[in-house]
Formats: sequence, structure tokens, C-alpha cells
Amino acid sequence: MSQFQFQTVSNIISGLGSISQLREVLGDFQAKRVMLVTDPGMLQQQLDLPILDILESIHQDYVIYSSIQADPAEHIVLDAVQFAKNEKVDLIIGFGGGSSMDVAKIIAILAHPKQIQQISDLYGVGNAKRPRLPLILIPTTAGTGSEVTPISIVTTGETTKTGIVSPVLYADVCILDANFTLNLPAHITAATGIDAMVHAIEAYTSKIKKNPYADMLAKQALRLLNKNLALVLQDGHNLEARQHMLVGSMLAGQAFANAPVAAVHALAYPLGGHFHLSHGHTNALVLAEVLKFNAPQAKQHYAELMSWLDPYSTGCTDGLCDLFIDHMQNHLDQSGLVLKLSQLNVPENMLDRLAEDALLQTRLLQNNPRELQFEDARQIYQSIYA
Repeated sequence: MSQFQFQTVSNIISGLGSISQLREVLGDFQAKRVMLVTDPGMLQQQLDLPILDILESIHQDYVIYSSIQADPAEHIVLDAVQFAKNEKVDLIIGFGGGSSMDVAKIIAILAHPKQIQQISDLYGVGNAKRPRLPLILIPTTAGTGSEVTPISIVTTGETTKTGIVSPVLYADVCILDANFTLNLPAHITAATGIDAMVHAIEAYTSKIKKNPYADMLAKQALRLLNKNLALVLQDGHNLEARQHMLVGSMLAGQAFANAPVAAVHALAYPLGGHFHLSHGHTNALVLAEVLKFNAPQAKQHYAELMSWLDPYSTGCTDGLCDLFIDHMQNHLDQSGLVLKLSQLNVPENMLDRLAEDALLQTRLLQNNPRELQFEDARQIYQSIYA
């Protein structure tokens, strides 16, 4: 067995109503001033009220920063950091989807009074250094897994995203309470659910850092997500299924944090950057075609995943691999998401540019089980165009 390293968040609290344990968690940190980092939608839907009730019940001083947007631009991150410094906060709570949690991680580093790094110093792998402020993450979608990853993604140009990857970004505590996911629209539930499935699949087939611990988590994540995504799309108020989705998303996050994602994400990023489509939606767009492309090198892994999802499935490795791809295509077909680029106002003359940009994602593509060339990327985009 090859050597591997596995890291994750040290304290994970999961269950319906588990937000109540925030009282005890905050008591352990003895913070003087807490900063809640979220987006305007959380406040409009009053999803923050259970957290604010807890803060007020223990007489905890707090401030709210609610200007986070999807695919947060660097200037928003810096504005949030400056807000934290001005307010002299000493604990950060990230509450929302992946964007809010990603920004909260960066704030926890850059707002520490003894931190000398600038945001430009953090980009890349292993560059972010301590100290940082205490960090609690509370997801409101079952998809990104950001609550248990050491990764933050920042929009650094008009169409480009840059990653910050460092163990320093692991939160101190994450709380998984599906009550916060009840008001999610079906299209967001679908897109984030597919996103989590992609995390599990790409972790299981990751070329460089695949390991038995991540494999175990990826398989269990995929089983939970596979079983419960259809249930929550049929009934958005199925709390038990939503809690299973949150746990599945978290397990997938743990898996890909240690066995990184690959070509699905590399091809998805340019679509999000150029056309402002959600991350989960862009993953869904390219998933099936990437699975087909990877099949010559990844068929054994895909066959194993199919047998795991359905122990009664039979056939040779090639047959089980094909079944797995068909199975994931069925999830996509049932998601309600638009799956053709032409229907999303993507001009066909942009496909070359998308392929060029995808190949720039070397951090991701090195993990792919099959080497991706320009013509391969171009063909994948063409296959999902119309």
C-alpha cells in the first residue's frame, strides 16, 4: 500500500437540531466578538435567526457581514476582511453555501491581528500560514463540502478563479443541521447534490492521492447521495433525507480534500467564469461526458462504484462501467437542470476558448485518470452543446 496522509476537521457535529450545540461550542472559545459571514438571501429568509437567538441568549457580542455573492470576487473578500479588522472580531462563523464558507476561511486568516500575509500570498497550494482566528462553519446546502475542506475559491479576474489550498483553512468546528436546507429551491438542491456526487466520484478515481481512507468516505458519500437526492427533489421537506444529503456532502468533502477532484471540475470552471452559471450546474453539464472520456482508464473504479450502489448489478467490468455512467446520466436527467449549452445562451464560437481555459486548470487535471488534451476538452463541450 502506498503512503498517504489524511486530514480533516477535528469536530463535526451532525443531526437535526444540532445547531443548539453552538452554545457549548462558543463557550469553549470564549470569544469577545463574533462575526457571522453570510449572504443577503440568508437574512431575507431569516435563516440566521436560530443562530442569532443563540448568540443573544448567551449575551455574545456579534456583528454580521452579509455581502457575500456567489463566486466571490477578490474585492468582496478584501472588503469582508477589512470589516472584520475594523470590528475587532476574534471568531468567525461562516453560514451559507460554499461561497460564504470559503470567504469565512480567508477572513479567519487575514483578519488575525498578528497575520502578516496578504491575499496574494495565499493563492496556490500550501501558502496560507497561521495564525488565524477560530472558525466555525455551518452549511445551508448539501453540495460543496466546503465545511470540511482546506480549500477556498476566489474569482480573481473577469472569468478566472484561483484556489487557496492549505490545512490552515480547516475549520475548528462544523455543524450539519438540515433544518437550514429546507427552503432550498429544487434547482439548487439538484445542482448541489450533483456537485457532491462529483466530489465523491472524482475522489474515488483521483490519480495521484487516491487512498483507502478517502475511498471509504467517497463510497459511503455516494451511497447516501444516490439514495436521497431523488427523495429531496420529490419532497423538499423530507428532513431525514435532507440530513442524509448533508452528511453525504460532508463525507464527499472529506474525501476530495484528501484525494483531489479532476477533469469534471476543470471543465466546469470556465463555464462558471464566463457565463455565471452555478458551480453545481456546470459540474452537472460536463459530468456524463467526462465519465465516458475517462472510462478507458477508470472503468474498474466505475464498475466498483456501480457494484457498491447496487449489489445486485451483474456483468463484466466494462458492462458495470457502462451501467454506472447510465446511472449517473439518469440522475442528471431527473435533476430538472438544463443540460445543453445552447439552451444556456453559450455561443458555439466560445467552445475553443472554454477548452483553452479548461487546460489551464493544471492543479485539477493532474488528478484525472486520463490525460486531457485540447481536442478532448473541445469535443466534450461540443457533445453537450445541442
